[in-house]
Amino acid sequence: MTQADALAYWLGDDRETFVAEEDGEIIGTYYIRANQAGGGKHICNCGYMTNAAATGRGVAHAMCQHSLNHAQQRGYRGMQFNFVVSTNTRAVVLWESFGFEIVGHLPKAFHHPKLGYVDALVMFRQLCESET
Repeated sequence: MTQADALAYWLGDDRETFVAEEDGEIIGTYYIRANQAGGGKHICNCGYMTNAAATGRGVAHAMCQHSLNHAQQRGYRGMQFNFVVSTNTRAVVLWESFGFEIVGHLPKAFHHPKLGYVDALVMFRQLCESET
């Protein structure tokens, strides 16, 4: 993916994009959007990126907490991660610590540059208990 294509995707009109800053430098970013149109628009989807230099400093944790709060404020009833690379154990553990569950496996869906083809996970968390 080219830089222009990546920016167009990350900053698309169908999503809100946020950044985490430290001393004026962006150390992380995430977007939030409806996961589906129509009858599925009450479930949101997020994508997160953390600067490699900020790994292990709680940036992803803070962004996840912010995204959950923001999603609830926007009226979303659940949050779904469509494609969590299974070998990204830090992310899987973090998402699980926020109450996300693995609800699906996509066999060999990601071509890892060092490990070859690995599974991707679909993870979900309900945001409200009400049925109405």
